[in-house]
Amino acid sequence: MSKNISKDIIEKWLKGWSLSRNLPLPVTYKSGFKVDVGDEKQKSRYIFAEANTDFFQLAQSIHEPWVFLKVCTSFDDLKNKIPERWQLQPQGYMMSCFHRMNIIEVTLHKGYKMEFENYNSTFVIKILTENGEPASIGRVVLVDNLAIYDRISTEADHRRKGLATFLMKELEKIALSKGITHNFLVATEDGKALYQSLGWNVYSLYTSIVIPS
Repeated sequence: MSKNISKDIIEKWLKGWSLSRNLPLPVTYKSGFKVDVGDEKQKSRYIFAEANTDFFQLAQSIHEPWVFLKVCTSFDDLKNKIPERWQLQPQGYMMSCFHRMNIIEVTLHKGYKMEFENYNSTFVIKILTENGEPASIGRVVLVDNLAIYDRISTEADHRRKGLATFLMKELEKIALSKGITHNFLVATEDGKALYQSLGWNVYSLYTSIVIPS
């Protein structure tokens, strides 16, 4: 796991995250970044590459609910230094794959079809049943030399059929067609094992805190 988190990679990932969601692009906030999300349960988010003075000062100053602070470190590095009003969110993992993924040729499971769309440098692949029922979906956003994978999900009734692996392979083909082999994403605990099986590594822990209402 990298000790030296690249602020440049964090900025590119966050730009991709914002483009994928049709949100305003991130702006610099001291040594970190801010995105205005505008959601009832996520008004804005601040992201820092390290738990530094800027991060802790911000945590002390915020009393408003549903503003998220996110940082590339473990919660143990924070818990005794932030006010008790902050609540820990499920552990996230920044993951990188700076080479082609370890995916052998895979074919789409029988009974499914693919659809494509794109917007804001974002390419979307949807896997549907023959009846048009959503089964799996994912996005890749191309920002300079980085491919950012986002919102990869498979519906519960369609898991264990290799759909997510097929989806990642198809998304990677889009990045490779543009000459991009540096891949980045943020995974949940559940998703981490899949990505590791495809050759991804944990780049950094990704810890989120928020003040609930």
